[in-house]
Amino acid sequence: MGSGSGSDSNGWNRARGLAVKTLLLIGGALLVKRLRKSTTRWDHAHFVSKALTGQKYSKDQASRDPDNYFNIRMLTCPAAELVDGSKVLYFEQAFWRSPQKPFRQRFFMVKPCPKELKCDVEVCAYAIRDMEEYKNFCDRPRDQRPQPEEVIGDIAEHLTAVHLKRCSRGKRCLYEGSTPPGGFPNSWNGASYCTSELAIMKNNEIHTWDRGYDDDGNQVWGQKEGPYEFKPAPTSSFNDMFSPLNFPPPPSMERRIEGSFVLQE
Repeated sequence: MGSGSGSDSNGWNRARGLAVKTLLLIGGALLVKRLRKSTTRWDHAHFVSKALTGQKYSKDQASRDPDNYFNIRMLTCPAAELVDGSKVLYFEQAFWRSPQKPFRQRFFMVKPCPKELKCDVEVCAYAIRDMEEYKNFCDRPRDQRPQPEEVIGDIAEHLTAVHLKRCSRGKRCLYEGSTPPGGFPNSWNGASYCTSELAIMKNNEIHTWDRGYDDDGNQVWGQKEGPYEFKPAPTSSFNDMFSPLNFPPPPSMERRIEGSFVLQE
């Protein structure tokens, strides 16, 4: 009789344990579902804006494939906010050893996708009215930069728009997207249109791939091998200072650079 009572007790304890585990699983699933529902369109836009912000380099990629990629510094920081909540970021790219001489400058406007589009975040690129005034914007003290009101007034021609979606489970990215089919008008180096691809990675990398095409669909500028991979700024070391990847390319390579990026006129 004593053994029977112990067996019943053990069975009851097991059943109770299973019931508790089941309740915890159900509760956890409901919590995750609620959290997912509570993520608004603006939450996605703010996350992408923060992910784009900061100093990132393509040094690792240049080390692996120096024939096709350069060590580029990508620097982005908040510049203004519109009345509807859209974030305006200042963006520039420069060679690592000459950060004071950016060869590409843009404003990015980050906001939720229009409801009629099946995407989460829209990242639009704009030209800057006076690029010289904005060189090294992010490196300057705030009181020595153009102020938000000036920034908004200096947003010039709309260049491209990339529509990002959340990445499916199991992928390395968090958000990825591209320009709409057909891209956007572009006349540099014989192009008639250009396309852009952007991916926000889980390891805080940013992957970008910009290309230009002529009327016949031939690529006339941009990388052919794949996107540039920008990683967060590493801790610099004495040896890094003298790496050949960190020095500006010789004049003989200038044409290759022009084929990789749309340089500023």
